[in-house]
Order: sequence, then structure tokens, then C-alpha cells
Amino acid sequence: MAKARSVLELGPGTGAFTTAIDEVLPEGASYLGLELNQTFVDQLRQQHPRMRFEAAPCQEFDFAGSLGPDCSFDSIVSGLPWTNFPAAAGGDPRSRAAQATTGRGVCHLCYAGFHMLPQGQRFRALLKERCVELRTSSTVWGNLPPAFVYEAVVVSRPEA
Repeated sequence: MAKARSVLELGPGTGAFTTAIDEVLPEGASYLGLELNQTFVDQLRQQHPRMRFEAAPCQEFDFAGSLGPDCSFDSIVSGLPWTNFPAAAGGDPRSRAAQATTGRGVCHLCYAGFHMLPQGQRFRALLKERCVELRTSSTVWGNLPPAFVYEAVVVSRPEA
């Protein structure tokens, strides 16, 4: 993240991950947080004035119209409980983000236990199918509920 030039965060909520991203995001890098709750968006805009937040679902956000036809993200970060979302409900946000960007690094927070359920297995299979590399962090047992992170490489990074 410290080398990212552009970051997309899906569902920043009250900003737990956003604060950590803001601390390491390089000067001049761009950030877009898509959040459904307008109150959270207003609070995040005050707390993180150098970052951009929009109240919109990823499935409906006009990336090209808002950011230009060449929009791309180095990293996509999300703490949303993907295993709880039906993929067909209004379009799959993960697919929409992947189609709208050329994101290379994707991090998804997952709650331990849920990944063993059928929808969790489908989510992992989806990540494996769409990524050239998939790593899993160790479980953070002190988190409630315990959680781990999937870190995925969607396409290989061009050499800088």
C-alpha cells in the first residue's frame, strides 16, 4: 500500500481501514472510498480531507464517467463480509470493481469460520479463479470475530 499510486476501498464504513491507508498512502496518490451510508461518507470526508469518498454502491458507480476512461487502481481494499452477500443481488460488486479498473492488488478481510461455509468456499474459489496469486494471512484471534486477510494479485505488476 505504501507504494500504491491509486487505491479503491469498498465499504470504508467508519474508517478503521481508511485511517491505516491514509497513514501509509504516498503524497500525491489517489484514493476513492465507495460507501453506501451518507452519514459515514460525510464523517470520512471530514476526517480524511485528502481522500475522496462517494456515497454509491460499487455495482452502480460510473468509474469511467467520474474518474476518466483510463481509471485504474493499484490496490482494492475491502472489509465487507463478501461471503454473506448473494452474488446475484444487484450485481456482484467484486466483478464490477474488477471490470471498471485494472486493479492489481486486492485485499479482502474475512471472518474465520465463515470461510468454511459453502458461500465462503465459493468466494475463495472465485478469488483463485480470478487471481494469479492468492495468499492468506494468519488468523487474528484477538479480533472479534477472529479474522484473516486474503491478499490477491489480480494481474502481474508492471516493472517500474
